[in-house]
Amino acid sequence: MYDFAIIGGGIVGLSTALALGKRYPHARILVLEKESKWAFHQTGNNSGVIHSGIYYKPGSFKAKFCRDGSRSMVEFCQEHGIDHDVCGKVIVATEESEIPRLENLYQRGVENGIEVQKISPEAVKEIEPHVKCVAGIKVFSTGIVNYKQVCEKYAELIQQQGGDLRLNTKVEKILCAGKNQVLETNQGSFETRFVINCAGLHSDRIAKLGQVEPQAKIVPFRGEYYELTPEKRYLVKTLIYPVPNPDFPFLGVHFTRMIDGSVHAGPNAVLSLKREGYKKTDFDLRDFTEVMTYPGFWKLAAKHADEGIQEIIRSFSKAAFTSSLQKLIPEVQSQDLVPTHAGVRAQALMNDGKLVDDFLIVQGQNSVHVCNAPSPAATSSLEIGKAILAQISQHSDIYSVVNS
Repeated sequence: MYDFAIIGGGIVGLSTALALGKRYPHARILVLEKESKWAFHQTGNNSGVIHSGIYYKPGSFKAKFCRDGSRSMVEFCQEHGIDHDVCGKVIVATEESEIPRLENLYQRGVENGIEVQKISPEAVKEIEPHVKCVAGIKVFSTGIVNYKQVCEKYAELIQQQGGDLRLNTKVEKILCAGKNQVLETNQGSFETRFVINCAGLHSDRIAKLGQVEPQAKIVPFRGEYYELTPEKRYLVKTLIYPVPNPDFPFLGVHFTRMIDGSVHAGPNAVLSLKREGYKKTDFDLRDFTEVMTYPGFWKLAAKHADEGIQEIIRSFSKAAFTSSLQKLIPEVQSQDLVPTHAGVRAQALMNDGKLVDDFLIVQGQNSVHVCNAPSPAATSSLEIGKAILAQISQHSDIYSVVNS
């Protein structure tokens, strides 16, 4: 019998377990992960960026959690000796037509309380000598880290708190047992007073297993990366981003120096035909059918048809991918790029075709469901854990039991 059962062993699930263990040191906490390792999917395949929060709508969960999360993540890494680097990043306009959007982004950064500075093309070159641009801004609080290492430390601390961590355990059914719930898995059944769904790419399905309407459907988008060859890593010192299209939900291809010294370029963003489809050839009939029969997807596709086509072209054409990168660094050539890992982003999409552009946390009967937590969820993980903790405290019956 557990007080809390968390479904999903990515960075959000683990940070939630960590927060619960700190707040309720006598609670019996269970974390279930269907894979053989923690941080196996979204967390383990992301770009490793500690985001600043500059892109997000002022007042949104993303803006607040990311701004606060960038600080708490750095403090956590410092406390536990995890390699990280607050190296900052530059966002650059490569054409005069992009300057108004760059200015809007600067103003958003100011509104979100982020240290951001307008810089000239000459000042950009002092930071990134190989970038060609007409204007730029510097974001000081952006950093890099290996989030797998962060998750390993989370798991270690949860165990020290007395938490029960179970890998290779897939939740197949959720049943009511009076005021409690029973999670039926491939490794047996677990009874709990409270369920927290942090299942990422499968969060909408887990919500429905718990008789909760997730309010949106998860649509998977694969982001494909190239890596600069070792002899060309000198082209990138920190992180280099283009000015994003505010009408498109992705940031555009960019350069990211990783904590191990390698430099990744990308990602593009293409529909994945499988929720955990990291290769172009990966296909799952159920996942594909759900997307193809979902009205929201077709409304989204119609709205962003031109951008979508360009993303597909970049997926299949290295020359097109290289051309996009050359807008930032003209010296980059096709032979300087080698394919590296891909990631899949769980993006919640509503029936009317609108993307859920903020974190989405849905309350159920003695349950909380994190139904949308794409980037910057890793940066924000400690803050998301606190927010879930605050929601749980509103359940007076659970609160009184675990506080006794």
